[in-house]
Formats: sequence, C-alpha cells, structure tokens
Amino acid sequence: MLENLTTEARNPASEDLDGLTAREIVQLINSEDAKVASAVAEQSEAIARAIDEIAARLAVGGRLIYIGAGTSGRLGVLDAVECPPTFNTSPSQVVGLIAGGYVALTSAVEGAEDRCDFAIDDLQQIKLVADDVLVGIATSGRTPYVIAALEQARSIGTFTIGVSCNRGSQLASHCEINIAVVVGPEVVSGSTRMKAGTATKMVLNMLSTGAMIRLGKTFGNLMVDLRASNMKLADRARRIVRAVTNLSPSDSDRLLKECDGEVKTAIVCHNRGISAPEARELLVSAQGHLRKALQDRAAHNGSER
Repeated sequence: MLENLTTEARNPASEDLDGLTAREIVQLINSEDAKVASAVAEQSEAIARAIDEIAARLAVGGRLIYIGAGTSGRLGVLDAVECPPTFNTSPSQVVGLIAGGYVALTSAVEGAEDRCDFAIDDLQQIKLVADDVLVGIATSGRTPYVIAALEQARSIGTFTIGVSCNRGSQLASHCEINIAVVVGPEVVSGSTRMKAGTATKMVLNMLSTGAMIRLGKTFGNLMVDLRASNMKLADRARRIVRAVTNLSPSDSDRLLKECDGEVKTAIVCHNRGISAPEARELLVSAQGHLRKALQDRAAHNGSER
C-alpha cells in the first residue's frame, strides 16, 4: 500500500508549509536536503559492491543499463547520456530506459509505469544479454514496469541492482544488490523529485563514476578519457595535459593535435617518447589504465639499469 511507504508519509516539519515565508521555505527545504548525504552513506557497502559488479561486466563488453519510470527514469537517462562526453564511452555502453519511451522525458505518459509489457519490449529492443547489468530505479520500490524488467533480466542471467528510497520494498526481492536510501518523508508529501530524486542522482553518479574510475577512466582526479566535444572540454583536455606533462601551453596543444585530441595518448607519448600509435598500443596492453602504463615504463627503466 502506498500509504505505508516512507516516501508517501507526511513530514511533521512541513505541516504548516503554506504559511511560511519564502525565506522559511528555503531554510526548511535546505535542512531536509541536508539529510540526504547521510542516508546515502548508510548504503555505502551496497553501492561499492554494485560498482565492482558493474566495472567487471563493462570490462568484458557488457553494458550498464538504467531503467525506471517518471523522475527515476529521467535520472537514469541523464546519467547515461553524460557518460560519453565525460568518460569517452560509446553511447551504447551506458543506456537509460524510461517507461513510455523518450517522449516521457518531457511529458507524462499515462499509465506507463504500470505496464509490465512495456518493460519486456524495451529490454528486447536493446537486446539485453547476460553480460549486462540492469539497474532498476524505483523510489517507491514497487513500480511494476521496473520490477518486470528486473525479473526479465534475471531470467536470462543479467546481473540486477535495485535503487529505491524505501526500506523493505518489493524491489529488494527482485534484485541481487538492493540499494535502499531512506531519506524520509518529503517536504511536499509524495513529491519524490525532491529528497528521493536527489538521493537517486547521488547514487547513480557513484555507480557510473565509480565503475569508470575502476576501468581507468581517470588519472588521480583528472578526467583523462574525456571527449573534447565542445570548447569547455577541449580547454580542459589542454589543461590536463599541461598539468601532467609540465609542457608549455603551445607544446601541449601541439601534442594533443598530434594525438587526435586523446589526452591519455598524449601523456603516454610525452612520457615514453613514442609515437601516438605506439602509445595507443601501450594503453591497450594496460587495459586503458594510464597509471599502469606509466608505472610499466618505470619498471622497464629499472630493469635496464
């Protein structure tokens, strides 16, 4: 029953919400939002296990697939579409599915979240396989579209993860890792685009970012696998190369151009004194990990002395 869900309960702190001033509304919402980070922290172990599972499957050619309805679905699509420019992933490697299709990103599609057949059709459209990871997102933990998707995924051996904001939800028994971030009742009762939406965004950020870090998409905290698809990212690429190589701005620009804008390739070229094709081969042998490629060089130099 919806009335028994924490996310549907009335928040005692906001019972007089309509009588507050704008300043008081801001203070109240901010004080409630401040509870989100600690609620996410309580699920750290489950999130970390999920990251390792996702990374392991991406490493062998699997995909990370988010599926949800309404706000949950939109957040999954958002996280998916931000991976290519951030981590230079293929658009097919991280996928977001939303009940009712992409039209539901901007408009409500009546009843879509209750259609189990929509979920089956959507998974068939993307040709879900056992090597993939399916993350079912449902704030309530009971959305039929999401539960049907998880059941379909499990039937073919796909690893399943559930993200919800209610403890002991139906979702928990339909996935292999259950991430339940209990943020409590919303300021506006049942408006799960608020604290629950913020918590979900934080978890999805951790899942995709954590997996990409494990796959070697960063060097320290530098975004070395970014795709320079706009002026801001192109400038960031230049700054990263300068920071790691200590080259001048003009030399960094020249090196990046010689390496087709590939940050990791440029850094390996400089560090090893090799050509771009050779640098790419070295990165492949290091499974894309820049640190490993540079450490291999140090070990090689030590063996020559």
